[in-house]
Amino acid sequence: MDALRQVDGWGVENAAVAVLGPGGELGSRGDRTRVYRIASVTKLMTALAALVAAEEGVIDLDEPAGPPGSTIRHLLAHASGLPFEGHGPPIARPGTRRIYSNTGFEVLADAVAQRAEMPFADYLREAVFRPLQLEAELRGSPAADVHASLDDLVRFARELLAPTLVSAETLAEATSVQFPGLAGVLPGIGRYDPLDWGLGFELKDAKEPHWSGSRTSPGTFGHFGGSGTFLWVDPEPRIACVCLTDREFDAWALDAWPRLSDAVLDEAARGVVGKSGS
Repeated sequence: MDALRQVDGWGVENAAVAVLGPGGELGSRGDRTRVYRIASVTKLMTALAALVAAEEGVIDLDEPAGPPGSTIRHLLAHASGLPFEGHGPPIARPGTRRIYSNTGFEVLADAVAQRAEMPFADYLREAVFRPLQLEAELRGSPAADVHASLDDLVRFARELLAPTLVSAETLAEATSVQFPGLAGVLPGIGRYDPLDWGLGFELKDAKEPHWSGSRTSPGTFGHFGGSGTFLWVDPEPRIACVCLTDREFDAWALDAWPRLSDAVLDEAARGVVGKSGS
């Protein structure tokens, strides 16, 4: 896939990217086995573990968790009122603002661990990593510290294109707007009103501009990470793109990622397939 050659001009020391379509992988570039810290893309894996827990009856999405008035659903949707970092008091009432919160995901993971009666890292491994044959590892915060390879992210993206760990109905709920109409700030990018979010999944919807580019549909969902990583899934053409780098997210990414994503969808629409090498 020629579009993937764009990463050669990104000025990153290491990068790996891949694109998946309905029939399988459409192209890749870079070392597939090198392990990267995927930063906040971790939240997608933590969210999927919580969805598995909900389907297994370990938790209920609407049970209390976090500050008074908050539930598991609020925590997943960054609507609990908890701050971005730290363990101080909430800074808003649940359901009134979209406050992107690493703290909220840590509280979420603690709730799953308590109900499952095992450390969250163990639950994540057994509920998500092992069945998807991922060699990924949680080495710290369930909000930001999974370390994984391109092969891991490709397998994970494939699961999001055609779920096997949860029902299609559960994934559809997770990728639909939770607590509609909430404004908020997307870290590193700026304020959106509304800042639409699902159950752990950031939703493109009407956000403009968006880090996934201009060609992805409003139904696109995924996440990016501050370590220069991203994963998006566009359910309309059933295309997914995953990217790992070792360059911290900054203005370069807001220029490079949309251009790559638009070119990927252009090529996919023309039926261009094949690997572009490593």
